[in-house]
Amino acid sequence: MRLLSSVALSLAAAALSGCIVVADGGTTVVHQVAPADAYAAALANPNRPEADRARDGLRRSADMLAFMRLGPGDVIADIRPEEGFFTHLFSPVVGPSGHVYAFVPNQTSARENPYADSLAATYGNVSRVTGALETMAFDRPLDVVFMGEEYHDFVIPRFGVDVAAMNAAVFRALKPGGLYVILDHEAAPGSGVSVAGTLHRIESAELRRQVEAAGFVYDGATEVVRNPEDSRSLSVFDESIRGRTDRFVFRFRKPA
Repeated sequence: MRLLSSVALSLAAAALSGCIVVADGGTTVVHQVAPADAYAAALANPNRPEADRARDGLRRSADMLAFMRLGPGDVIADIRPEEGFFTHLFSPVVGPSGHVYAFVPNQTSARENPYADSLAATYGNVSRVTGALETMAFDRPLDVVFMGEEYHDFVIPRFGVDVAAMNAAVFRALKPGGLYVILDHEAAPGSGVSVAGTLHRIESAELRRQVEAAGFVYDGATEVVRNPEDSRSLSVFDESIRGRTDRFVFRFRKPA
């Protein structure tokens, strides 16, 4: 009988158990992936506001959870969750053996700490962490860090964030093989970060460059919230496009 390598055995076991395996540099990292019905159950979470449910179609919430490879037992940081659209989804997916950190930046803490405290009071596996984005830290290594339509704010000069240091802090907080998933509004080609403070958009190519500069490996994108009919010339708050902007979702991996 031919002997299988430890990586091959891990791959075989993962195939049977519904896992994603990342083999990098001799290290095997396993991401436990939730079955599709777990994502449907998260969307049906009775604690979710009705206004959130109404947005699931445009936000493609179940597809987003699947793209993030989120599963039971995962530890995830939701960076600047505000009212908690995604935290309400993450909590039931990671379950009692997982944890969700609602990370509130110092700059917005006066307004947003109460939102995060309400989420923590609702879910036993959610806790608030408030601090500087550049030095964010958690009491255990993370499987996933998520930023939902927030990265563009952090590059605005008046927000006062050292974005390179922020991405380095995310890198440190993740386990080897952990994922950094970013959802944001697309800007016109060549605009870089120049319209972040006016249109609240960022060019995806520039965001990818910044994140990869921190040591992350690009791990894929999903087109589920793309909208080619968006001219990318209007503010995301313009009523003619609000909620239907062209958005990109990138997944980056910390090398194992």
